[in-house]
Amino acid sequence: MPSNVTAVTAATPALAEAHFSARLTFETDCWDVHDAMSRGMADFVVLDVRARGAYATGHVPGAVSLPHAEIDEARLQAWPRETLFVVYCAGPHCNGANRAALRLARLGRPVKEMIGGITGWADEGFGFASGKAPGSPA
Repeated sequence: MPSNVTAVTAATPALAEAHFSARLTFETDCWDVHDAMSRGMADFVVLDVRARGAYATGHVPGAVSLPHAEIDEARLQAWPRETLFVVYCAGPHCNGANRAALRLARLGRPVKEMIGGITGWADEGFGFASGKAPGSPA
């Protein structure tokens, strides 16, 4: 009798390649975001889509506070249409990043989710910024 792992046959390598390649078009992780930002190679904008109070308590350094419910075309005017937004929320137990990504996609903006959110950032041992600036909208 097979284990629960092998009871369902694994995908073919070609299907696995297509699946995991597609996932990377939707997601990035905390390590890659931190690496790019720390090397001055951030060719994206990080959006903290949690409530402003949560942002003020602690956020990814350089992230812009824009709660997911407030994402609209007027708020995005500050960035060119081709800007890639990387969104995060509290972590795997929160769907705020998904809500933000959906809003951005519906507005025709490129978007990726930073999987793990603020919880993943902390798990990696990366530092936090606090307060309203930088990144608070005008």
